[in-house]
Amino acid sequence: MNISRRDFLTRSSAAGVISIGATAPSLLNHAALSAEARGNTKNNKDRILVLIELAGGNDGLNTVIPFADDHYHKSRPGIRMDSNAVLKLDDYHGFHPQMTGMKSLYDAGHLAVIQGVGYPNPDRSHFRSMDIWHSAHPADEEFRGDGWIGRALDQSHARHAGRVPAMAVGTERLPRALLGAKINVPLLRSLDAFQWDPGAGSKAEQKQRRELIDAFAARPATEGSTLDFLRKTTATASQTAKRLGDVTAAYQPAAEYPNNGLGRKLKTVAQLIAADLGTQIFFVSLGGFDTHSQQQGAHAALLGELSSALTAFHQDIQGKQLSDRVLMATFSEFGRRVEENGSLGSDHGSASQMFIVTPGGSDARAGLIGKHPSLTDLDANDDMKFHTDFRAVYATLLEKWLEIPSASALGGKFTPMDFI
Repeated sequence: MNISRRDFLTRSSAAGVISIGATAPSLLNHAALSAEARGNTKNNKDRILVLIELAGGNDGLNTVIPFADDHYHKSRPGIRMDSNAVLKLDDYHGFHPQMTGMKSLYDAGHLAVIQGVGYPNPDRSHFRSMDIWHSAHPADEEFRGDGWIGRALDQSHARHAGRVPAMAVGTERLPRALLGAKINVPLLRSLDAFQWDPGAGSKAEQKQRRELIDAFAARPATEGSTLDFLRKTTATASQTAKRLGDVTAAYQPAAEYPNNGLGRKLKTVAQLIAADLGTQIFFVSLGGFDTHSQQQGAHAALLGELSSALTAFHQDIQGKQLSDRVLMATFSEFGRRVEENGSLGSDHGSASQMFIVTPGGSDARAGLIGKHPSLTDLDANDDMKFHTDFRAVYATLLEKWLEIPSASALGGKFTPMDFI
């Protein structure tokens, strides 16, 4: 049976290494393939997209607050934010008081707020609505096995040959948005996934296995043979693991990250960007936004975590002179209802906002984009009406930032917006 060298490495998981008792994690195999195909070269011009999922349905009304609207205060007597406490953006809109970092980014021209984002006939089910955001196919009633990013990478797979084009960081399972037919996207739960596992046994036995790996990598073989390919790739994987280990061990952030879950995930993303695996899309998630009861304290903590982590990451990559290459975008499956419920919380709604942290400068537009949805002119379900289809935002990220055609990935043509 004839198989390609790439297939051989992928199927074998560095079989030569496994045969002597040590294993290379699948993510390290991806990195080895990337480095082997790219000749360990770097392309510092690649643009990078970092997606942050706000899972549970973020209450957009208490995030970007229409503090000058009397109906907001009348509808939420128990969970509203006081007009004197909000971080004012203009004479109508303000950020939640915990979003001081994001307010600084906004003032510096690095944060765009896309208002009134949603899709036709919104679904209030967490699972169905999140499936819609991940698949970008609201009209499909049946389960879709792929996602909008996966399809985009599939159609541009030749461009990503020999790379790790996308990666999920710190999630329990691979997000549906990243699933495709032609490109396998790895899931990284921690940076330990990049390290060789020397196997069981004493330190002396583990040292001996490492020496055998090095000896195998240095063993001569006929140029162009499968053995030569495996030898070179084993060496590349070992070198990649060492390089990643050196980069992460020596990494000195240019900002202090908060000691919270999202902060740790975004710090890992910054380290991976510095290691340069050719990855253009990173996906992280922050959960807990299903605030049906006693919302104020929990929501404040979540927005504080989001703001502090996102701001530290931006300051870090800016300090590393990488901010012109990196764009961040947040999304959530839906917003919440205008009126609070009887448990001092908010129930599932529809339209909300997306945040875009831009590089700034002439290529990006910051500030408020689109009008805040009306709190009185509601749809048939008494939810706020959306005016910006989320797929138009996706089209912008794909076409204007990553330079990937969007129509086939999104199931139709959506006109890109002007925040880039």
